[in-house]
Amino acid sequence: MRTRIIITVILIFVTGFGLMISCHEGRGGGKSLKIEYDSIVVNQRIPLLQANDTTLPSAEVELSFTYPVKFRDTESLARLQQIFKGTFFGDTSFDSITPQEATERFMADYTTRYESLSNSYYEDKARLEGEMPLWYWYFMHIKNRILFQDESLLSYAVEYSDYEGGAHGSYRILYTNINLDELNTISEEDLFMPDYYKPLTEKIIQRLMDQYDAIEPDSLLMRGFFTIEDIVPNNNFWLNEEGIHYTYNQYEIAPYSMGVIDVTVPYSDLTEILQPETIISGYLTK
Repeated sequence: MRTRIIITVILIFVTGFGLMISCHEGRGGGKSLKIEYDSIVVNQRIPLLQANDTTLPSAEVELSFTYPVKFRDTESLARLQQIFKGTFFGDTSFDSITPQEATERFMADYTTRYESLSNSYYEDKARLEGEMPLWYWYFMHIKNRILFQDESLLSYAVEYSDYEGGAHGSYRILYTNINLDELNTISEEDLFMPDYYKPLTEKIIQRLMDQYDAIEPDSLLMRGFFTIEDIVPNNNFWLNEEGIHYTYNQYEIAPYSMGVIDVTVPYSDLTEILQPETIISGYLTK
C-alpha cells in the first residue's frame, strides 16, 4: 500500500525582514511592490518495502517550498511562480501546474524511484547472508529561503541535503537572482563586461586568499584546494546591496571534508568590469 503524502500549507505573515516584503516605490510607474508567500511543508517517511515496519529501510523526506502568492498582477505572479517552481523542482514540465500539484508530483516521482530499489535490496540482503544492507536508508531534505529583496532584485537559495547510498550524504546550495522589473533570471553575462572572466577570476582568488590566509594563489593548494584552475566564476551566486556572493559546492574546488565554500566580492572591487545601467548599478553609489 503506497504511503499517503501529507502536505501542509502555511501562510507566512512575517513583515520587514521576513518573507512578506513591502518595498519602497518601484521603478515601474511608481507602483508599490508587495510580495506575499505561502510555504508548502512535507514531512514523510517512505517505506522501501510493502510493510509498516520501522526496522526496515525507508526514506525520510523533509521539504519546505516557499513560493509567491501575491505579486503585481496575475501574469507577473504566474511568471514569478514559474521561476520558483523551476529552480526548486528542476523540472520544466511543472510550469503549467500549481505549486501544490508540483509538490505532489515531485513526491510521487521520488517515491516511485525509491520503491524501485526493493529488488536490489533483496539481492544485496541475500548476498550479505541475511545481514541488513544499511545503505538503503535514504533521506532528502530540500528547502528554499529568501536572501535579499528590494524593489527590483530578488535573490534566494535552494538547499539540498540527501543520501542515496555510498560513503556519505551530500549537501549543495543553488542560487537564483531575479530582475523583478523584467521578470527574468540574472546571470554573470547580465552584470559584467564581455571580457570579465579573467579579472573576476582573479578577484575571487584574491578574496579566497584573504579568507584562508594564503600569501599567493598556489598557497591555497596547501589549504586543501584542488587546483587554482578550478577556481573560476561558476554562475552560482546571490546578490545584495554589498556585493556578489559565490558558493562552490562539495567537490567543486575542494574535497568533501572542506564542505561548501563561500566567497564574497564587494562591488567596489568590480567597478572596472561591471556593465553600466544594470540591476545592481544603484548599489555602486550608496
